[in-house]
Amino acid sequence: MKLIREFREFAVKGNIVDLAVAVMIGAAFGKIITSLVDNILMPFIGIFINSKFESLAKTINGVPIKYGLFIQATVDFIIVAFILFLVVKGKNRINRKTEIVKETKPSLTESLLMEIRDELKEKGTTN
Repeated sequence: MKLIREFREFAVKGNIVDLAVAVMIGAAFGKIITSLVDNILMPFIGIFINSKFESLAKTINGVPIKYGLFIQATVDFIIVAFILFLVVKGKNRINRKTEIVKETKPSLTESLLMEIRDELKEKGTTN
């Protein structure tokens, strides 16, 4: 029973749920990027090379070497990595702006403490 209780506590922790959500969103995001690459970018690139990457292959001793599929996967990876880079860069920019706002605006407690400090300084200099 202790093992089941520990597993339940582990499974419902926020981090596990957050990870599950991230995996699901990542899978959906991957489908969007795959569709972008397969249906929009690669046909456009195919116009310039007069071929589709999927069709690029060489047969050696009766074994097909489908290097076009490798090129396709590499292009997919580069595009996904670049888009994720842009997402993380945007998130970091937002975080920096939030930190700057937090640094420039003191909290109510800090404001009150600064007022008390200033009053104590004034009383100390007038005596």
